[in-house]
Amino acid sequence: MRQWWLERNPWFGRVFRTVVVLAFVLGATGAAGRWQHPGQPLSPGGALWLAATVLTLLVVDRYPLPIFVLTAASVFAYYSSAEPGGPVIVVPTIALFLLTRRKGPVVAGTVGGTVLAAAYGVHAIVWQTFAISVSAGFVVLWTAAVIGIATAVRYQLAAIAARRGQADEHRHRMAEQERLRIAREVHDVVAHSLAMINVQAGVAAHVADRRPEQAKEALLNIKAASASALGDLRATLAVLRSGENRAPAPSLAQIGELLDHARAAGLAVTVHGEAGELPAPVDGAAYRILQESLTNVVRHADGARQVEVRLDRRPGKLALTVRDDGHGAGRPVPGHGLRGMAERAAALGGTVEAEATERGFEVRAELPVEEQT
Repeated sequence: MRQWWLERNPWFGRVFRTVVVLAFVLGATGAAGRWQHPGQPLSPGGALWLAATVLTLLVVDRYPLPIFVLTAASVFAYYSSAEPGGPVIVVPTIALFLLTRRKGPVVAGTVGGTVLAAAYGVHAIVWQTFAISVSAGFVVLWTAAVIGIATAVRYQLAAIAARRGQADEHRHRMAEQERLRIAREVHDVVAHSLAMINVQAGVAAHVADRRPEQAKEALLNIKAASASALGDLRATLAVLRSGENRAPAPSLAQIGELLDHARAAGLAVTVHGEAGELPAPVDGAAYRILQESLTNVVRHADGARQVEVRLDRRPGKLALTVRDDGHGAGRPVPGHGLRGMAERAAALGGTVEAEATERGFEVRAELPVEEQT
């Protein structure tokens, strides 16, 4: 909360920093003046000089390079005057630190070296000597240390920002995958149930006057299909509300329910082979692929009467084939159903192929199965 407030109010931090530095510089310099030169304390002009130098920190975050050059020149001139020494060097230090963080060590080193060279040239011209004092050597080491520390902070902050970016991207990717998974679940549940309801409603409307008993049976099938769809849909949507993994867990153990729905829609379904024990992800994917294949037969297969389902368990894989005898099947147009089947299989390292055959339409899925040892 505090970090958010400071980001929204950057001037508060800048003013607070400037006030603290100003109090420190004036207090320490005044004390140094009384200790170094009891008869010559910090003058009012010197205090104004120091205050003007420190107040540049109010805009150093926006203009670190010119503020560093300006404050470095001001501090050099101040230390060359008769005023007492003090910690005013902290002002260009802060500016150099921010300059390194903002522009990098190359720019900061170039600017810092140029300023030091200029100060040395002025010193040599004014005092007519090229000797390097201990204090000058200290300033060089101080500058190098500030640039080094600021560079380390710069790289550390960049690494933290990169990790945050990667974490945000990972969360976004996981959320997108979960959204697609839920979308597939909702599509499979709703499409399958609505297709069966549509067929049964058509049957009921067609025979309502002539064969009321058959119409009643169709309405009961509609009731059962809609109740099943609502139950699955509620469980799926619970994931969105709670964030917990409480979505339906489909399984080929429920294949009888799928076949009953297809047969109630007028299809003669035969099943060959068994899937055996399957890992939950493979079991769920196989169920949904079979469900979507039967839904497509009901919705799109023209004149289909028979559907053949073949389950072929082989070492390391499960092959699922759904073939109908519909007429006039053409090249499949990828929609949500076919795309969802392909995505489910691809997520497990498997494949799904769909094509028209001489007899109708065929969907073939191969899903890898890790054998239990």
